[in-house]
Amino acid sequence: MEENEKVLIGNAKRFLGSAKLVYKTNDFTSATILYFKALFSILDLVILKDTGNIPKDHSERFRILESSYTDLYNTLDRIYLEYRNTYTSIINKETCDKVRENVERIAKEQKISEDNQ
Repeated sequence: MEENEKVLIGNAKRFLGSAKLVYKTNDFTSATILYFKALFSILDLVILKDTGNIPKDHSERFRILESSYTDLYNTLDRIYLEYRNTYTSIINKETCDKVRENVERIAKEQKISEDNQ
């Protein structure tokens, strides 16, 4: 496994673990941000494994996902507004739960969990 893969997997696991801890404190805005950071690491890992490259920003990630990973793109597209809302709004539990469920499903599909070191 190459170094970039190890870093992305490690980041995804740490973000997932931190998101769960923060979620337990009822800070749903911060938990949502951390779930998205985990998701971005996982998506970048998928792209890296297939292309050998990591997207440089959200725009490039969206373009690659839209053209080559339709299911992942559709999930991200459906929930991305919630990430943008973290900059200007307080995120409620229901919204965080929606994000969390999607991120945990994708993490499971990619065999990534904060528990499996």
